Amino acid sequence: MNDKRKIIAIFIVVAIVAALAAVATFFVIKSAKNEAKGSSQMTETATEDSSDKEDPQHTGDNAGSMSVTSDDGASADETQILSASTVAENSNLTFGIDVSKYQGTIKWDKVAAGGIDFAMIRVGYRTQKTGEMCVDTNARYNMQEAQKNGIKVGVYFFSSAVNETEAIEEADWVADYISKYQITYPVAFDCEGFTDSASRQYGMSSEARTKVAEAFLQEIYNKGYTPMFYAAMNELSANSQWDTKTLESRYKIWVSQYPDTAYPETPQSSYEGTHAMWQYTNKGKVSGIDKPVDLNVAYFGFDETESAKNGDAADDATADPEANMKFSDVNETVTAKESVNLRDIPSQGNDSTIKATLNNGDTAARTGVSNSGWSRIEYNGQTYYAISSYLTTDMNYVVPGQDGSGSGDGLKTKFKECNDTVTAKIEVNLRALPSVTNPDATVIATIKNGETVTRTGINEEFGWSRVEYNGQTLYCVTSYLSVQ
Repeated sequence: MNDKRKIIAIFIVVAIVAALAAVATFFVIKSAKNEAKGSSQMTETATEDSSDKEDPQHTGDNAGSMSVTSDDGASADETQILSASTVAENSNLTFGIDVSKYQGTIKWDKVAAGGIDFAMIRVGYRTQKTGEMCVDTNARYNMQEAQKNGIKVGVYFFSSAVNETEAIEEADWVADYISKYQITYPVAFDCEGFTDSASRQYGMSSEARTKVAEAFLQEIYNKGYTPMFYAAMNELSANSQWDTKTLESRYKIWVSQYPDTAYPETPQSSYEGTHAMWQYTNKGKVSGIDKPVDLNVAYFGFDETESAKNGDAADDATADPEANMKFSDVNETVTAKESVNLRDIPSQGNDSTIKATLNNGDTAARTGVSNSGWSRIEYNGQTYYAISSYLTTDMNYVVPGQDGSGSGDGLKTKFKECNDTVTAKIEVNLRALPSVTNPDATVIATIKNGETVTRTGINEEFGWSRVEYNGQTLYCVTSYLSVQ
């Protein structure tokens, strides 16, 4: 009988202990949830990115790239991953791009027609030297147009935060900036270049950087968005540069890994860690985007689209015509050496429109000069763009030929003989004559970066090159070329 009483007493004690543990667990969970619902009231102001040299994604030929699958592809255990989505997430494979201002003015209707499901759009960055926060000048336009064309939107921010306070400032700014747009895909934290001795993050430990990333990602979650962490495979593997185990236990992972043969020929990433999205190339070709673009496969999707957090309508946004160029501000009066077309954007392509013509003797205010051969000018109260080599600050400039000089071959443009191989920096028109105003100077061909021609002459005064192309002598703007 005594043994039975002892057994009963033991059961009672065990039951009481279990009950107390359950109560304690309840309050811990409740406290954690309440903490997660909190949000910072601090707002960080970001400036327009005025200096591409400070943009961490301004990397020459790879400018705009975030980093140097089949049904049985890599998957991710989402059971413990933070998600703030109010629309149901499915396990479908979806295909997307990530873009910034470096992709230029994107034709989003063509992107949508090409079968792209989602776009991860850069909204801004913190400079790696001075720590200034800057907005991507095409972010609003890209979010607006992707949304209009039925492409689901996610965003990313390029961070160089050196402490958790800065990381939270970044997250608060991002959440406010995107609040009027339908953000269905995650908000990603991207941090690169920290091994460069010139970076303000140089010397930070992986533990310190991970805490910075966690601060950003948790604040994004607190603001009602699904957080995601982006990094290259070599940085994630074996906790090389990050506390990967901690990050992948709470957040979606977006891994960058470029196989020799892109998806779908290579059906999955060789990264063995948990990941929800794979960036498999930075050399993608997508209809509607003239520049190479990063391509991604996500191991999740959505049947519906998230509503904007802020019910107010976003202001109408237009593409930044200078987004893909670096203009230096000037303040000077110019005239045309002879005559020059004034265009709505700094391009001679089909996407630009001739709005006016500036003739020799007419004056305009030049407010900017780009490193790609264009000038920004103010003329009759409007902002236009003209080829710099056709302009001069010499108000007494005399048009060649009007002073009795000439080339003797019917052309006013004189060429210095040369013999080198050139290609287009991006794309250049080859014309029958060295002019953009002469009706006989028709475009005969167009070459793109990688296609080479032989240059036989250069005119430094007007900025033209004479080239041989398929047995023809043609002419193109020198500033659009690079020597091989």
